[in-house]
Order: sequence, then structure tokens, then C-alpha cells
Amino acid sequence: RTQTLLKEYKERDKSNVFRDKRFGEYNSSMSPEEKMMKRFALEQQRHHEKKSIYNLNEDEELTHYGQSLADIEKHNDIVDSDSDAEDRGALSAELTAAHFGGGGGLLHKKTQQEGEEQGQAKSRKELIEELIAKSKQEKRERQAQREDALELTEKLDQDWKEIQTLLSHKTPKAENRDKKEKPKPDAYDMMVRELGFEMKAQPSNRMKTEAELAKEEQERLKKLEAERLRRMLGKDEDENVKKPKHTSADDLNDGFMLDKDDRRLLSYKDGKMNVEEDGQEEQSKEASDPESNEEEGDSSGREDTEESDSPESHSDLESNIESEEENEKPAEEQQQAPGRGLTSGKERAGKAARDELPYMFAAPESYEELRSLLLGRSMEEQLLVVERIQKCNHPSLAEGNKAKLEKLFGFLLEYVGDLATDDPPDLRVIDKLVVHLYNLCQMFPGSASDAVRFVLRDAMHEMEEVIETKGRATLPGLDVLVYLKITRLLFPTSDFWHPVVTPALVCLSQLLTKCPILSLQDVVKGLFVCCLFLEYVALSQRFIPELINFLLGILYIATPNKASQGSTLVHPFRALGKNSELLVVSDREDVATWQQSSLSLRWASGLRAPTSTEANHIRLSCLAVGLALLKRCVLMYGSLPSFHAIMGPLRALLTDHLADCSHPQELQELCQSTLTEMESQKQLCRPLTCEKSKPVPLKLFTPRLVKVLEFGRKQGSSKEEQERKRLIHKHKREFKGAVREIRKDNQFLARMQLSEIMERDAERKRKVKQLFNSLATQEGEWKALKRKKFKK
Repeated sequence: RTQTLLKEYKERDKSNVFRDKRFGEYNSSMSPEEKMMKRFALEQQRHHEKKSIYNLNEDEELTHYGQSLADIEKHNDIVDSDSDAEDRGALSAELTAAHFGGGGGLLHKKTQQEGEEQGQAKSRKELIEELIAKSKQEKRERQAQREDALELTEKLDQDWKEIQTLLSHKTPKAENRDKKEKPKPDAYDMMVRELGFEMKAQPSNRMKTEAELAKEEQERLKKLEAERLRRMLGKDEDENVKKPKHTSADDLNDGFMLDKDDRRLLSYKDGKMNVEEDGQEEQSKEASDPESNEEEGDSSGREDTEESDSPESHSDLESNIESEEENEKPAEEQQQAPGRGLTSGKERAGKAARDELPYMFAAPESYEELRSLLLGRSMEEQLLVVERIQKCNHPSLAEGNKAKLEKLFGFLLEYVGDLATDDPPDLRVIDKLVVHLYNLCQMFPGSASDAVRFVLRDAMHEMEEVIETKGRATLPGLDVLVYLKITRLLFPTSDFWHPVVTPALVCLSQLLTKCPILSLQDVVKGLFVCCLFLEYVALSQRFIPELINFLLGILYIATPNKASQGSTLVHPFRALGKNSELLVVSDREDVATWQQSSLSLRWASGLRAPTSTEANHIRLSCLAVGLALLKRCVLMYGSLPSFHAIMGPLRALLTDHLADCSHPQELQELCQSTLTEMESQKQLCRPLTCEKSKPVPLKLFTPRLVKVLEFGRKQGSSKEEQERKRLIHKHKREFKGAVREIRKDNQFLARMQLSEIMERDAERKRKVKQLFNSLATQEGEWKALKRKKFKK
């Protein structure tokens, strides 16, 4: 295992494989000397060349960096003759030796040669002058060659230009005119050119964040509120504006007046002379109204463009009121003193400002405070108050505004319930307040879900208490129905489970099953609950058996009892009794005068009893709504097996009972269209049923009896049977041996792994100990150094 399994274990994560290709490494029959000799022979054979295959006495050639040592010892430097011609501008050997090599050997050599020729020696200065003259001569020759080449090149260029004029052939103008005109650009080319000349997009200002928008809205409302307070207190619009002073033409502006300037500026407004009030009156007003002056000072520092552009600005209210009332006054009153007209205009503007809706509202801390803000106002003013409360208390403006708006959602929900319980209920205001509830729910979904769940839980607890005390409970009021409607608008209804929608669905199902139908108001409320059920499951397509049961009950109580005998009704309807024919209409005149219209929830929540004609019309309208809802259910659940189970009673009720009744033509057509939709629906799924045929039993074999002569042994077996038993026994023994070897392998690998872990731990302990020792040594040295410095 050490030679096989351990090697595999060590190489388990390695992709490279090391193969030992040494000759005779694993051949135990060869001795080490034979292996060495065979390896040397193979190496010599690999390096042996083909030309010396028959030369047995050839010595081995030694090399150094790929070159033969015999060639290197000969010192044969090969010089390329072509390299001298290519090296232009290089210094000659004589010049280099003269200037950089000292010139001793070269000059001495030349002196000997020339001395032999001329018979006398030259000095060093003469030799250097000759070298300089020779180099200048060579330079002049090269310059002359370069100038000759340039002249030849220019001459060749001129000759080529002359030849080129002869080769070129110009077409006459007449031939150019005969050529075809250029094709006109098509629509694509024109569009490409137009796009090229179009103005590029200009960068726009960045979009403001929600916090910046809320801050700007708060500033705008503060400015409008300050302006309203100014008008309410009767202050002039240009009171805090700096007034121009009279200056002469030769004034140099180099003097300062320490006393107050008592001069007045003469001006006219609307044909009247404006007389400024005395300074004492202004000072008294400022002393009496310090808060208003501060608000005016804050608002006057802002931009005037926002005030003029804002849709709620009332800066022109004072001038409009003055001009309208002055036109109504007689001519005698218009000739009175201008001061009196100004004071009366201020009083009227102040009264209008008091009646105006404030722009800044604090978040209400209780429901009574919110109710006092909204009660007695019109629908538009109520919506404006709620909107300004949200803008003035946006969560990004202050830290505690989030909790205030979360409370506001609960207060608005309670106020909606109060509006629904009024007589008559103000449904228009409720419809508009749903928008603000939706915005708050999007901002604070957690607190909104808790508030709605709390309201629904209270309604269900009240119904359970009434059922425990009286045994039955009527359908709740319009406030609970409105809460259920708002729940569908605020939260998603298609989720499989939702913390608010799921309890609302349970609440709706309990209303349809536990509340008996005792009056026409209960029928109207029940049909409204059915409409809410269909709206809840419009996306999820859930099957609601309570809804189908209630609609079937509506059809049953719309037919006489004698025609519906034998039919089965479930709670909350009764087959016999006072309310078993609640929707039956026997008056022919009322049937003839009925017109199809929607049911009003105002009547369901009101206390006024309807007349007999109105009651009959309501019965027919309830039946029409029930048939329409049943048609929607057929379209939604027509392919479900559970709906097909009730199609039989429903089809019989529509064909046998309602067809015989004297209902209006609209109801007959609606009933017929429902039957047509039922016939057109096909069952896509088959309901689960038990298997009719019995399962096939397993085959039973007759046991074979073998005579046993000795206890524990079977006698009388054939040769094949004995061979088979022997092979089975051998296979069992081999299997046990293989299992035993596998266990030993696992134990060996476990020991190897444990040894590796112990080695790693020991190495880690050694390193940690070494680190601690070094740190202790450093600490001792540092303490000794510190002690030495302290002694010094």
C-alpha cells in the first residue's frame, strides 16, 4: 500500500504525470553495471551521425556553446568584405589610430615607409596636417558627388514633366457637356443630410430628488402662508421695500444725512394720489405686530417669480377687490379722502385672507384634531388640507415626520369609516381620499398593513360576539364594506398569501356564509361582497365556493317555492320561511316599468323604507346583478371540475324555473346568454376518482418439497447444482476478501491523513513557539533599553 495506494493518494490533486523512461530501471533481472553500459550505448547511438557510420576509430568531438573546440583553437576570424562598402561615414583606420589610439605605432610605421621612399623623416606636426588635409579632401569629394546627384535628379524631374504633358489627354468642353448629368439624390440620401444638419440634443438639468422637491414645496407653502398673514393683518405689499430718495442732478453722493428724511414720495395709483402714512403710525404698527413683520421679512427675501408663477398665489386679491368695489361706489364716495379708501381696502383684504385656507398645517396628534380640521369644509378644501399636511410634514424634512404620517394614515382610515356611516354617506370624498391613502401606503407599507388589519380584525370580532350572544349576525355596515374595497386598492390581490389580503378574503367568505339574508338591504350588501370577491380573484383565478353558493341562493329566492321544491339550499338561505321568496315580483305593472340600472349603496345604508314600486324595482335589479355575476363566474370557472359539479342544478334552475317566470326581456336575454356560455365551456380537467377494477393479485407458487436425510444437509442434488453452489460459495468468499481489503485501504488512508494533520499541527506549534520566543526576546531587550535610559 505504501508503494501503490500512498502514491495515488499523494498525486490525487495533480494533473502532471512523471514517467520514468530510464532503460532497465524496473527490470530486476539486469545488474546496475549492465544498465549503465546499455544506457551509454544508446546515448552514443543517438549522437552518432550517418557520415561516420562506418568509421569505427572516430574520436568524440568536443563542443563549447555549439562550436567545435578544434575550430575555436584555429582562430580563423571570417571578415565580410561587403561590410566596408555599407559603412558610410565611418572613420578610417588611420584617422582613428591617429586621434584615439595615440598615433604612435601608425605614425612610426608611416615614417619608416616614407623615409624609405623619400630618404628623409617627417615630423609629427607634418603628419597630422597631412591627415587633416586628406580628410578634408575626402569630404569635398563626397559633397561634390552629392551635388551632382541632386542636379541629375532635378533634370530628370523636368524631363518627366515635359513627357507627362504629352501623355495627358484632355477632353474638350463639348464632350463634357454631352456627358450625363449627376443623378439626383434619393430620399435616403436627403434624410441622411437632414439628420446631419439637425440640432444636437442639449443637456438638461438633473432631476431633483424627492427630498429636494419636498423642501421646495414646503418653502412655497411657507411663502404663501406669510403672504396670507400679511393680507389678514392689513399690511401693505410694498411696506418693506426700499423706497427711492430724491437726488438732485449735481449731487455727488458724498454727504450722509444723520436725521430722518421727512420728505414723501408723490405717486398715483388707479387715478388716486397715494399719501404715505406718518412714521409714528408705522412704528406703532411694527411694535404691535412684530411676528407679522418677521414673517414678511422672511418672505420678502425670496424670489418674486415663484410667487407670480405659483397657481395658488393671491397677490392680486387686494387690487381686484378695491377696483370692483370702487366701481360700485357712487361718484361722491370716490371723491373722499384717499386714506379712507386705503383703510377700507385693507380691511376687506384682511377679511378675505382670514376666510382663506391656511397653507401650513401641523400633523394632527389625534383623530379629533384631524376631524376638526376637515369638518365643515368642502370636498376640495378637505383634499387640499390633507395634501398640505403631507407636504409640510414630509419624512425628509424632519426626523419625527415619519411617525406623524404613519399616524395620519390611521386617522384618515377612521375618518373614511365615519364618512361611510353618515346619512347619506359622502362617497365622493371617500373616493378622493383613497388617492392619499394609496400614497401613504406606498411610503409606509408596514404601518399601513397593520392599520388595515386592525380595522378588519375589530369588525370580525364584533360579528363573532354578536353571533355568540344572539345566535346570528347581520351583514356589517357600509364602513366595513368600504374598508374591504380600499384593501383591494391598496394591496396586491394576486399573491398566494398576503398578510392583509388573505385575512380580507377570509372576512368576505365569513360574511357570505354566517350572515343570513333577512331584507333587501342584506341582498344588496351580499351582492356587493360578491363583486368584491370577483375583483379580489380576477388575477389569481381562485375558485370561491361561497360565492357560487350565494349566487345560487339569489336565484332560488327569486323563484316561487312551489317551483323550487326538491332543491337543496345551504346557509345563509332557507328553502321555506318568511324570506324564501324575497326577490319574487308579482306585480306586472312594476315589471313593465322597470329599467335596468346599478344598485346604489346609499339606499343600502339609509334608514328610509322604500315604496312597493321601488322595492320591486330593487328586486329586479338585484336579480339582474346576480345573473351578471353568475355569467362572470361561468367565464372564469367554466373549465374547472368543481364548477362542473354544480352545472346540473344551475342549468335546471335557469331553464325550468326562470323561463316560466314573467321577468322583463332584459333578464330573459341575460339568462339565455348565461346558458349559452355554460354550454360552450369544456371541461379541461377530469376530477379524481377511485379505480373501479380490483388490483390483480400476485402469482402464488407451489413450494417444492425435498427429502432431507441428514439434519442440516440436502441430499440428492445434481452435478450442476453442486457446481453452482461451489461458485456461489467462492463468490461469497471473494466478496468478503474484497470488502476486507477495502476496509484495510480505508484504515491506511485514515492513518496517512491523521499523520499529515499531526505534522501540520506540530509545524504550526513550532512556528508559534518560535514567534513567542522572538517576541519575548524583543520585549526583554526593550525593557532593558528602557531601564537603561531611565537610569541615565
